Amino acid sequence: MLGRELARGLVPAVSRAGSALSGEAVAPAGIVLAAGASRRFRGIKQLAEFRGRPLLSYAVDAMLAVPALEPVIVVLGHAADEIASAIDFGDATVVVAAAWDDGQSASLQRGIIAPGDAAAVVIPLGDQPFITPSVISGALDQLPGHDAVRATYDGKPGHPVVLSRRVMDAAGGLAGDKGARDLLSRFRVREWEAGHLCSAADIDTREELAEL
Repeated sequence: MLGRELARGLVPAVSRAGSALSGEAVAPAGIVLAAGASRRFRGIKQLAEFRGRPLLSYAVDAMLAVPALEPVIVVLGHAADEIASAIDFGDATVVVAAAWDDGQSASLQRGIIAPGDAAAVVIPLGDQPFITPSVISGALDQLPGHDAVRATYDGKPGHPVVLSRRVMDAAGGLAGDKGARDLLSRFRVREWEAGHLCSAADIDTREELAEL
């Protein structure tokens, strides 16, 4: 399976100068960011069991349930081999951010490169077990007329975020632990209230997971 081979470094990375993972893609792509070491969690957070399933599987399945997204990319880094062998990613493709320990910017950049010339990307985090296909689709629907969309929950910024091609092309200038928030500060962003569609909960610690 291509995703598993990419996770093990057996398939070379795809650059925007070459063909995309799914050909010359013009549809929006999905990118699940799940490369971090989760040091506050004290373990491999992506594999933590939540209601009988690995935590990461919820965001992946929600993305795969949105027909508009092609392809769906999962960005791994820390413990990539262990995670890739333990989770069934279905039709999603796994890529590895080799420089994941440099910060969130490396994971974001690796994800944006993967789908080649995708018209836009929608990005949730891998530790959002309650994200839904409806909030992902709804965020995509807000993009026309804007450079990006950021879901908010009771006015607080969250995920998913949607990046247009213009914003994606600017992501190469990020460094260290700078992510979407730093990138979006330069563009026209539609802040879209999404609390009626899902919970914004993301998991940082084992205690937070146990409380859900």
